[in-house]
Amino acid sequence: MTEDGPACPICRQSDAYPWAIASDVEYCTSDDKFQYWRCGECGVLFLSPPPVSSLSQIYPANYYAYSSNEQSLVYRVKDRFDALLFRNVLDQQPGTQLRILDVGGGDGWLLGTIRSLDKRVVETQVVDMDPEAEKSARQQGHGYFCGRVEDFQTETRFDLILMLNIIEHVADPVAVLSRVRTMLAPTGIILLKTPNTDSFDARLFRNRNWGGFHCPRHWVLFNCENFSTVADEADLQVRHLTYTQGAPFWTVSVLAALAQRRAVSTAERPMVRHPLFPVLSAIFAVFDLARSWFGAKTSQMFVELGMRG
Repeated sequence: MTEDGPACPICRQSDAYPWAIASDVEYCTSDDKFQYWRCGECGVLFLSPPPVSSLSQIYPANYYAYSSNEQSLVYRVKDRFDALLFRNVLDQQPGTQLRILDVGGGDGWLLGTIRSLDKRVVETQVVDMDPEAEKSARQQGHGYFCGRVEDFQTETRFDLILMLNIIEHVADPVAVLSRVRTMLAPTGIILLKTPNTDSFDARLFRNRNWGGFHCPRHWVLFNCENFSTVADEADLQVRHLTYTQGAPFWTVSVLAALAQRRAVSTAERPMVRHPLFPVLSAIFAVFDLARSWFGAKTSQMFVELGMRG
């Protein structure tokens, strides 16, 4: 450990130590190497310094999440699989009308799926940075705010707020969750999905471009224990936490390792479009789901957050 390390974005302690060096193996937006640090106090992993001034570079026009039409089949199947959880969450909500917010929801196709699951859904709202998604979202009947969720102003209090694969992309997760909490109905749920650093593949590929780094786009990464600290700091309570399959992380890690050995080429296309991507993802999805039956901590977490008390 060193007292000269960068301050942890969660506990603000300065005893972080170097954890891993990674590069952009998925989109090849930069030739730079990026340093991930581990906080000696709370164990959070974080990228320092985060490339906050290079967003247009590290999120290229062909980024997979910008449009549902551009998402690979494996990602769409994965998200449909995750939708099985949504019905259970919706069933927990009282009342005759439900309002749903999706932070980072693109054109709102997932909100459309959720709306079809429960006839009580009367309002759906997207907050996203992609201006190209707005027209499609509004055509599907969703509200749309183009910008950061910290800048979104609304009087609505939402019964369900989705933050799927979002919190790891921000420099100050506590500030973002604190802002989102002000939009939550008293009995509402924030459903959050984020990588889990306490997983087999995270350890196996730590120094070989683990897919969960999604480098350099994932800036702060957690495990079960230190995410509870994040929730506490944001005055929220973890109601439930489950692990889910991390097939895309396995696939990126393996393809990157193969590319390093020049067994495959990934430099000329986004890795998600590599012909082996759906094949490997299907294999690793089955592998992770089988392991989860035996209590394995897989590399993604679903976390349900609610108001304290």
